[in-house]
Amino acid sequence: MNILEKILNVKRQEIQQIKDLEFGEMVGQSRSLKDALSKPGISVIAEIKMKSPSEGEIFPNADPAQIAKGYESAGAAAISVLTDQSFFGGSLDILQSVRNAVSIPVIRKDFIIDQKQISETIHYNGDAFLLIADALDQDSLHQLMNIGKGTGLEFLVEYHAEKHAEFIFALNPEIVGINCRNLKTMSTDITYFEKMISSLPSNSVKVAESGIQTSDDLEYVSDLGYDAALIGTSLMKTGHPEKALETLLGELS
Repeated sequence: MNILEKILNVKRQEIQQIKDLEFGEMVGQSRSLKDALSKPGISVIAEIKMKSPSEGEIFPNADPAQIAKGYESAGAAAISVLTDQSFFGGSLDILQSVRNAVSIPVIRKDFIIDQKQISETIHYNGDAFLLIADALDQDSLHQLMNIGKGTGLEFLVEYHAEKHAEFIFALNPEIVGINCRNLKTMSTDITYFEKMISSLPSNSVKVAESGIQTSDDLEYVSDLGYDAALIGTSLMKTGHPEKALETLLGELS
């Protein structure tokens, strides 16, 4: 059983414990992730992540709200918050505290496989959420996209495996991401961004995810045609993620 399968097994058990929440809607209340990532130049989605299956403990005693404020000051266009507790050390309370601390969009990053999790995202004030194609069948992905649209939340549709490219192209999500991390081995290869860029819908906001560590990496994905990069581990590992982001963006030519 690979890491993704282990995570999804735990996630299915967690979903059974989720209390039914009023579904609600965020029309007119959420901050637009699409608008934030559509500005000229390469935008950065800065991530708050305490640990991961590939890295172990990253920044276990971090103050998420303070980091979020620092990220915003350093120039982040949006913030991604890992809310999975078992594998990434996150929580929905962290999502809410970060949302309350900043004025830029905040994305719930988790393994969302059920509409109850979208209700949770609204309840804890997330502006957008992640959908991972590799964690869903095609019908479920399409259904969750439609539910998100109905609530007024934006979403980032991410995929890893090349086999999903044709289906994602047909769905034409407003924001689409390529993750260069192999979900079975957890290794990264940023040359994968070049391989996959031509398969993305031309009118989508395009996000490069994982493996980006330097200003050269940022310029590389920008030159390929990506609008944004999601960066987490390399920032959090420094112990001063907001300063690391400020330095990273300051080095861009």
